[in-house]
Amino acid sequence: MKRLFAMLLAVMSMVVLSACGSGGDESTANDSDALQEIKERGTLRIGTEGTYKPFSFRDEKTDKLTGYDVEVAREIAKRMGVKAEFVESPWDSMLTGLQTERFDTVANQVGITEERKEKFDYSRPYTVSYSQIVVHKDNDSIQSLEDIKGKRAGQTPTSNYGKMAKKAGAKIVAYEDMMTSMRDVAAKRVDLSINDRLAIAAMMKETDLPLKTVKMESEKAQMAFPVNKGNESLKKELDRVLKEMEQDGTLAKISKKWFGEDVSK
Repeated sequence: MKRLFAMLLAVMSMVVLSACGSGGDESTANDSDALQEIKERGTLRIGTEGTYKPFSFRDEKTDKLTGYDVEVAREIAKRMGVKAEFVESPWDSMLTGLQTERFDTVANQVGITEERKEKFDYSRPYTVSYSQIVVHKDNDSIQSLEDIKGKRAGQTPTSNYGKMAKKAGAKIVAYEDMMTSMRDVAAKRVDLSINDRLAIAAMMKETDLPLKTVKMESEKAQMAFPVNKGNESLKKELDRVLKEMEQDGTLAKISKKWFGEDVSK
């Protein structure tokens, strides 16, 4: 009986040690698997809206996906030795798509915030910009962020701009993309919309909507490529490539093509 009990203890100890060893190996593997899987797959899967001009949109003539973020992401994939595979998604489900591993990262002007840092790691920034308010050209009641309290703001609710408008006391009217909300500002269905100054400048240049911008005090926003927590190898690879693109002038060149200035720093 004693011999049988001893044998059972020995077997149980081996099982426990084996399980512990397996768990440790898996944890180590998870930290490096993301980049390895991308290399083996041959594609970097990138979430993007495809409706956010001039960052990510479809060319009207060719219907091909293009824009500042798209070009930067394509160059990153190229330097990683893989192809860029874009997965178009509405903004409000994009970061959820990243968490569920529908894609490896997101190229859609994702701002670095403390709240998002709890769920994601970020590459080094590749865009620096500011927020701006847009109203109908006849609207003189909104002169600053303080004036939007109680007003109807057309926003994607989970974006930095949607949260900014809500914090300032605006009533959020939900939209999936910037352009639709801007058309409704022009039609006076909503009172305002807050967005990135670069996107607004491009929109105002290409449309004749009856809109105007309102000056507002806003902190500098930095945009980067988010990755899921634990994907340290992928984060380091994105940092390496972006630093290389900064040093050889490629990032500035892409930036000046789309904005006429270097918005990467």
